[in-house]
Amino acid sequence: MKRRAAIAGLGQTAFSKDIGLPERTIALQAIAAALDDAGLTPADVDGLVRFDLESTTEVEIARNLGIPSLRFFAALPYGGGAGCATVALAAMAIATGQASVVVCWRARNRSSGGRPWAGTGAGVPGDKQFTAPYGLVRPVDQIAMLARRHMHEYGTTSAHFGMAAVACRKHAARNPAAMMREPITLADHQASRLVSDPLRKLDCCLETDGALAVVVTSVERARDLRQRPAVVLAAAQASGERHFVMTDYYGRHFLETPTTFVARDLFARAGVAPGDIDVAQIYDAFTPLVLFTLEELGFCAAGESGPLVSTGILEWPDGDLPTNTSGGGLSEAYVHGFNLILEGARQIRGTSTCQVEGAALSLVTSGAGVPTSALILCRD
Repeated sequence: MKRRAAIAGLGQTAFSKDIGLPERTIALQAIAAALDDAGLTPADVDGLVRFDLESTTEVEIARNLGIPSLRFFAALPYGGGAGCATVALAAMAIATGQASVVVCWRARNRSSGGRPWAGTGAGVPGDKQFTAPYGLVRPVDQIAMLARRHMHEYGTTSAHFGMAAVACRKHAARNPAAMMREPITLADHQASRLVSDPLRKLDCCLETDGALAVVVTSVERARDLRQRPAVVLAAAQASGERHFVMTDYYGRHFLETPTTFVARDLFARAGVAPGDIDVAQIYDAFTPLVLFTLEELGFCAAGESGPLVSTGILEWPDGDLPTNTSGGGLSEAYVHGFNLILEGARQIRGTSTCQVEGAALSLVTSGAGVPTSALILCRD
């Protein structure tokens, strides 16, 4: 499917702590905005791809938008790992003729919704029975274990994690849509309260209500639409070996996440190397994930991400790899990383508020620590 499909439309709602609307309504708003951005209508759509965590369904969206008939529909699991995979699946549908215009979306009222610890009095099924009863109730607790191990193995410091938070906030300050735009310093990061040792409040993503959508179609059709196409150069998914979601603490390689396996396929399929990437949107539910991903994607060796981020590599405009240029999950909004896909496409369009001059290869990753996915977008 290399260069067979492209992102042709982008849409999002405002981001909020309490948007005051059902997830179905904001999903429809984001999808309608994405179609309008592309210059298409619901009558053009014949495919829908969603997260399996969505409270909305494909037929519900189709009925409310007035989509006449769906030829292709699917849902993808693993929350933060699903984002890029929705676009990959849409691109495969386009490349194989299963659909002609596919919309991918994520709508989530996380800030005004429930909390992970709300069900601690209930029995815990599945893999979580081996971790949740022992205190690893929240995602931050699970990632804190990996962060502490990285610190132990390589001498990584809390300040290294803070570099990612500072860079994201610097970029969000230029983005009118970002929830958190007040600049922060490394001292602010270090002074923020501990949430799950060693992770502090400013190591953690935002809690956000909001929805986003993208329109995927063929490269040929996208050329005739309103916006510059963001072409899907390559995509990959992976689960890793003997995988437990975010808690694979006894594996042969303690700090290895599914991102390692995604990287092998992604760059091979694209025919490019990490050093060719102009700009990156790296999944940042928690700051350590940015550092882990830099290592696993091959931007540096294991244990070298702390010193690397200390060079300012992540910061626009002077860093060698400007990262999360809209503010990411740490400062723009956290909707399971779907906003990273839109920003990756904006960089190819040339419309980012932290635009990398001449950006030709834009990397987007989904959640490290879970079965995951990634994209490389390019110019037509």
